[in-house]
Amino acid sequence: MYEPADAAGTVAPAPGFTPWQQVIEAAAQITQDELERRGATLDRDDVINIQYTSGTTGLPKAVMLTHHNILNNAWFSAHSMAFDENDRLAVPVPFYHCFGMVLANLLCLSVGACIVIPSEHFDAPALLRAIAQEKCTAVHGVPTMFIEALELDDFAAYDLSSLRTGIMAGAPCPPELMTRVIEDMHCGEILIGYGETEASPLTHVTTRDDDFERSIASVGRNLPHQEVKIIDTDKGSTVARGEIGEICFRGYHVMRGYYGEYDKTAATIDAAGWLRSGDLGRMDPDGYLQITGRRKEMIIRGGENIYPREIEDFLFTHPKIAAVAVFGVPDERLGEQVAAWIQLHAGVSAGEDEIRDYCRDAIAHFKIPHYIRFVDEFPLTVTGKPQKFKMREAMVEQLRAE
Repeated sequence: MYEPADAAGTVAPAPGFTPWQQVIEAAAQITQDELERRGATLDRDDVINIQYTSGTTGLPKAVMLTHHNILNNAWFSAHSMAFDENDRLAVPVPFYHCFGMVLANLLCLSVGACIVIPSEHFDAPALLRAIAQEKCTAVHGVPTMFIEALELDDFAAYDLSSLRTGIMAGAPCPPELMTRVIEDMHCGEILIGYGETEASPLTHVTTRDDDFERSIASVGRNLPHQEVKIIDTDKGSTVARGEIGEICFRGYHVMRGYYGEYDKTAATIDAAGWLRSGDLGRMDPDGYLQITGRRKEMIIRGGENIYPREIEDFLFTHPKIAAVAVFGVPDERLGEQVAAWIQLHAGVSAGEDEIRDYCRDAIAHFKIPHYIRFVDEFPLTVTGKPQKFKMREAMVEQLRAE
């Protein structure tokens, strides 16, 4: 970050920032012996990185991660992708987030792969142009990035035939979107990743050997040397496979805690080292995990537990819908009602009744959105994840006004 140029045209770094060139030049002042002495004082379990959570459900928290956390996670993630020095990864996600920092920078470093940076900030045309020009074999991104790329008017003009794999993660990945990425982007081995900043970040990922159904409808199995369990949200006991509960992690990848927030750390990691994710899901007999939503986002309507992810995946099959977010809003009689914000494909129109008619006889009546709003965009975090708490706040204000 730089201050504005002075009258002579000189640009100075802002207070607290050191230009990269000065960092490089400073290295010349350090001898090899000094470097080795300093290295000998370090430990693999030292906190090396403070990473902020994305803030999809509230204010971001500062997560303390160690060398052991992030280097192992990067290497095992590369192994899941069958990545090596011949691969070229296009990275549209920011490097100050775990997705870019661990699953892109460190992942490529761990195997000697090439990293391609399409633009300073996410730009869908720049991403596709970089893939085509640099013959990238892989691309990472959150679902909203893939949607925006696929919706470009000139999408078909880009040669994406070099693509093989990549990771879609950071938010629910609808099966319909995965199918489009596989078929239209020629990315036959695209993987779904799941995890969180507190877990360095990847805990689960599909593999290129998974059958089609599992590769688009689950987040795969946990990475090596990681434990996972599903617990009853009230009792804390482990539930049977196939039952929905809160997902918990334990292993090398669990953070050291939230910086300066000991109470929040204790509420998230128990005495046995289990990290509570706040996500709800179910595990099948083979260990494959299916995410049903955030615990905070579960809708309770008239005593019925409703998982927004199920409704979103269904609505995504409507031919006119490009993106959808489902959440609950307060209701005096039923406690909560189901609301849906919908983005349509360019050049098409739809009405609320059309969407509800599409739902009838396909999903349970109490899951059909009571409130439907067509929007041009969602409120997003800087990493491209939808912020449902902001949608809920905006919806509540609209309903009050009406």
